[in-house]
Amino acid sequence: MEQLKRATISDVAVHAGVSRAAVSKVLRNAYGVSPAMRTRVEKSMALLNYRPLAAARGMRGNSYTLGVFLVDLSNTFFSVLVEGVRDVAEELGYQVLIGQARHGLDAQQKLIDAMVDRRMDGLLLIAPFGPNEELEKLGRSIPVVVLGRHGPAAHFDTVASDDIAGSALIVDHLVSLGHQRISMLANTQPSSEPGMPQTVRREGYDLAMKKHGLDEWIDHVPGRWGYESGLEAGRSLARRPLAKRPTAVHGGADVAALGAFTGLFDSGIDIPGDMSLVGYDNVPAASLPPIGLTTVDQSGVQMGRQAAELLLSRIEGRQESQHILVPPRLIIRRTTCPPALADASTAGSTRRSFPVE
Repeated sequence: MEQLKRATISDVAVHAGVSRAAVSKVLRNAYGVSPAMRTRVEKSMALLNYRPLAAARGMRGNSYTLGVFLVDLSNTFFSVLVEGVRDVAEELGYQVLIGQARHGLDAQQKLIDAMVDRRMDGLLLIAPFGPNEELEKLGRSIPVVVLGRHGPAAHFDTVASDDIAGSALIVDHLVSLGHQRISMLANTQPSSEPGMPQTVRREGYDLAMKKHGLDEWIDHVPGRWGYESGLEAGRSLARRPLAKRPTAVHGGADVAALGAFTGLFDSGIDIPGDMSLVGYDNVPAASLPPIGLTTVDQSGVQMGRQAAELLLSRIEGRQESQHILVPPRLIIRRTTCPPALADASTAGSTRRSFPVE
């Protein structure tokens, strides 16, 4: 016999014809709820057999607080994700508390433990390091959603960009322009779990290069996805002999690609005339006119909203794990063009294959 779907706070809101925030206020017995509103919402709860699991939430403190963990405040894409999380949380009367841990598993674990100790209702972890086993253990004790890491997982949910497809968009675009010597700025510090975005994007790059018969040009430039590491990567590429220098670069993440942009520019490399450059994330700075970075957009605000909605449904009692892959899209701007030595007629024949922002 098929199990009936458990009613959620969203179902109650739709049935009662009110906002989810209004339902949340009724549940919390918050100030400002009219008797008519309370009656309407409570009637819908009864008809839908909605149960908010108040006892379970009470044991965790019933704090109406979500903890958001991240490792790098300098990556502005994380702030885009948090914007989406905050949008959903505020609609439902939740507070969002953000914590940052420096690189290192010990610092990460201490911050996560501190969030748990403060009896937050659920945790949203943005690109955490460490083995899946530790996340599974955490997910058995408190509702957890992980942003950026790929599934599968039994005791927590994931929301991530389809990084295989995103890297393929980059390589396909560059090949369509006539590029063959395409390098990638790889995030190799520290070594990553299989589901981490740096691992999956690198795999997507490798697969796409092989698909185009460019195995010999596969080149992972080691470093970390940060501005300073990207800056050094750009300088190191500029120091290479011309015959070994790529004509195009998959930047891995916008924060690294912007650093590489500066390093190449300072070294006298023209972008895109001497070297095309593509980022990944579509952070606000990428669209600034002096930069105009071609990049992959992964709908960061929407990803954050989806992650928050998953976390709230877990807090309401859902136990089966869900894993969402967000389809990416390529945003073509000013930092890509055919390589200088490519035949213009060949390179130009496929330039219209992708929409330009």
